[in-house]
Amino acid sequence: MTDGAQTNRLTIAILDDYQGVARELADWSRLEAAGHEITVFREHLGHDDDAVVAALEPFDVVVAMRERTPLRAERLERLPNLKLIVSTGRRNASIDLKTTPLKGVTVCGTGYLPAPAAEHAWALIHAATRRLDAELGSGGAGWTRDGGWQTTVGRGLEGRRLGVLGLGNLGSRVARVGLAFGMEVVAWSENLTEERAAEVGVRRVEKDELFAGSDILSVHLVLSKRSRGLVGAAELALMKPDSVLVNTSRGPIIDEAALVEALRAGRIGCAALDVYDVEPLPADHPLRTAPRTVLTPHIGYVTREQYEVFYRDAVEDIEAWAAGSPVRVMELPPR
Repeated sequence: MTDGAQTNRLTIAILDDYQGVARELADWSRLEAAGHEITVFREHLGHDDDAVVAALEPFDVVVAMRERTPLRAERLERLPNLKLIVSTGRRNASIDLKTTPLKGVTVCGTGYLPAPAAEHAWALIHAATRRLDAELGSGGAGWTRDGGWQTTVGRGLEGRRLGVLGLGNLGSRVARVGLAFGMEVVAWSENLTEERAAEVGVRRVEKDELFAGSDILSVHLVLSKRSRGLVGAAELALMKPDSVLVNTSRGPIIDEAALVEALRAGRIGCAALDVYDVEPLPADHPLRTAPRTVLTPHIGYVTREQYEVFYRDAVEDIEAWAAGSPVRVMELPPR
């Protein structure tokens, strides 16, 4: 934490503003009026540590968009000017919160709207079940813009089983929409109780039944040591050959190599993904050419409403820290 107000001019970096909207969605002029300098990086800085450090070395403050640019120990150690990190959202697993206090770096978060990510999960479900990958897909026979017409037969939702892996805030929202569509909804996670499932109006099942019995399985877990690789070859082998696997949480929860193999072998019907092990997804990644996929570029939280909260709070975080009273400080949870 800071001791007293910061009176020096700050150099502020806003990272990964892919759409070029950061400046218009919050009043950054307040910071400029106070003498601080703002630089916006629209392009991803890449995955090379030397390149990232070279770009960020001059800055006192870094505003990170979620986990797009990790700030782990090896990078933090090489950023002696860094004093404040503002991460959009309430937590960020790609920032080393063990190292930041040792380096005298404060880390602050922002508000977060859960609705956009849950809404996008349903966008992926609809795209997969109605075969929008084929009917809208680039250059395909069914691509209406190119003069094609319908080529696929979709599947409805009513009466089918939705499996929810993780029944927290987002998972519960997705589950309730499934119920509204007349689906049977089941859920599992390591600590889920029957009572909690009943509160949402769904049924708790064991892990194997979740994978084996679900027509659509949507992942809603926080990435952790326990959840990393949780959906592997064994779990994929349990799934129905026409089932749909949806992931809007974090890529490493699913074993990507096992998923590509299952798709190529026809062991599952479709993978609808918004998140990946490496982001941006490399141009030559096998998922880009895998059959029966719906792929979006991690846009589950990318809405104007969400970004307005992110950037508005980021400005407030910087002002509060500069005044010596930081808000929304991120710290490691107590053991």
